[in-house]
Amino acid sequence: MLFLKEFKVQTNSQHNFIDITGPVSQAVAETGIREGSVLVFIPHTTAAVTLNENADPDVMEDIKGIVQKLVPLEGPYRHREGNTAAHMMTSLIGNSQTIPIQRGRLLLGTWQGIYLAEFDGPRERRVVLQLQGEG
Repeated sequence: MLFLKEFKVQTNSQHNFIDITGPVSQAVAETGIREGSVLVFIPHTTAAVTLNENADPDVMEDIKGIVQKLVPLEGPYRHREGNTAAHMMTSLIGNSQTIPIQRGRLLLGTWQGIYLAEFDGPRERRVVLQLQGEG
């Protein structure tokens, strides 16, 4: 079975990480897939998706701080639309993650969560899921 699902996320600041584990888990349950995988894809050039700890919000704040240090907002950039840093941050993190599905559930580590990484907000973002597997 192959399914394509989509949901939207409203971000609330220029740079933030939003836990989207719940909506992705819900989509898995709705498909009835027991064994397979889900591709989580962000169809934007200034937003990304990552897996990381969801027990302590300070971890994501630390990651945000490091990414901001690695890619300064202002620089000698050729792209002059004011969001060049957001494009670079997205390239560092990536636009997709593939997560196994086992016994109808996301196969994540004990402390793992799925995060939409916003680098050019606030705005509405699309999250596209391609789910495949067997019921």
